[in-house]
Amino acid sequence: MVVDGGSIITPKGFSAGGLHCGLKKTERHDIGAIVCEVVATAAAVYTTSVFQAAPLKVTRESLVDGKLRAIVVNSGNANACTGQQGEADAYAMRAEMARQLGVAEKDVAVASTGVIGELLKMDCVQSGIEALPLRLRQDEGGAEDFTQAILTTDLVKKEACVSVVVDGKDVIIAGAAKGSGMIHPNMATMLAFMTTDANIDQAALQQLMRQATDLTFNMITVDGDTSTNDMLVSMASGLAGNQALDSSHPDWAAFAKAFTYVCQKLAMAIARDGEGATRLVEVVVHGAVSDHSARVIAKTVVGSSLVKTAVFGADANWGRIIAAVGRAGEPVNPDQVDVQLGAISVLEGSRPVAFDEEAALVYLKGDTVRIFVDLHGGEGQATAWGCDLTYDYVRINAAYRT
Repeated sequence: MVVDGGSIITPKGFSAGGLHCGLKKTERHDIGAIVCEVVATAAAVYTTSVFQAAPLKVTRESLVDGKLRAIVVNSGNANACTGQQGEADAYAMRAEMARQLGVAEKDVAVASTGVIGELLKMDCVQSGIEALPLRLRQDEGGAEDFTQAILTTDLVKKEACVSVVVDGKDVIIAGAAKGSGMIHPNMATMLAFMTTDANIDQAALQQLMRQATDLTFNMITVDGDTSTNDMLVSMASGLAGNQALDSSHPDWAAFAKAFTYVCQKLAMAIARDGEGATRLVEVVVHGAVSDHSARVIAKTVVGSSLVKTAVFGADANWGRIIAAVGRAGEPVNPDQVDVQLGAISVLEGSRPVAFDEEAALVYLKGDTVRIFVDLHGGEGQATAWGCDLTYDYVRINAAYRT
């Protein structure tokens, strides 16, 4: 069940906060934290880029034992490709956050997002972390401050929160994310954080995160670029009081479905908020030889610059869709493909279908455009999300550093 008004601090045991410390040129928040009042079971997945930012190295080390108390996050600077000094700065962030909270350094994770290749202004970071404990709150104000602190070119915050019954108890799962450009996760610049008060086995949480990520965050794209800083971190306080969850638990399927739902909502929000975007694009592929094949094809279509610009121009150019299907490198019978734009059929059995161009124009001007592709070649299916490609995307990224 969706929790109206829920946020990252709705699960029992969590507080959050954020403030402006001077990393951003404007007065927008640029440093924040999520803190658990108990040692939380934790897990994470990371970017597959070979250029991994310093905070990822620190967080990997913190998560060796699968436990965390806090996550400290800055925006405005990615602390990526910054050499030994960048690593030292990430460790210093962890150490100072631990000192302020009175917890072990290994119980603190670090995340950063922003411009690549510039050293952090550590005087600003230091003062920001020193001020954070007094900004931590267990109400919506704290959650709001945190979600604002992690944004870069994002226009809106991304949040989701649900409840699910486990062992007769209400368990809450919540998430917050940022991401607008450099979005093509292979794990978008994407950071996501999830909290839950479920009592859950660490290995089960890690496995669930990987599975949910493959179906959600790894199925979005804005521009085809994978960041150096992509990270999804989850903390479970265990304060809901349920019996420990793992795949053998009778309520595991319900919990996993709810967890994946939160991931999907965050992923879709990132895609919709793509830099300069005016529309969310959803591509649904059926009839592939496998789910993996369907995922590759769906993401190829939604990531096609020509498909994205056709959606921006409200042009029902289905030729761009089948061109993307054909170059995806997956098995496809070129004589039996169907394509629909919403409810409007434009291709059946790989043959053009007469359709109402005006109706297609109206549909493509809507907030969400759904493209359905049926390959009639098997049982594989998948859904991918992206956005249109607009003039504003070029404008925003042509002057990102200035």
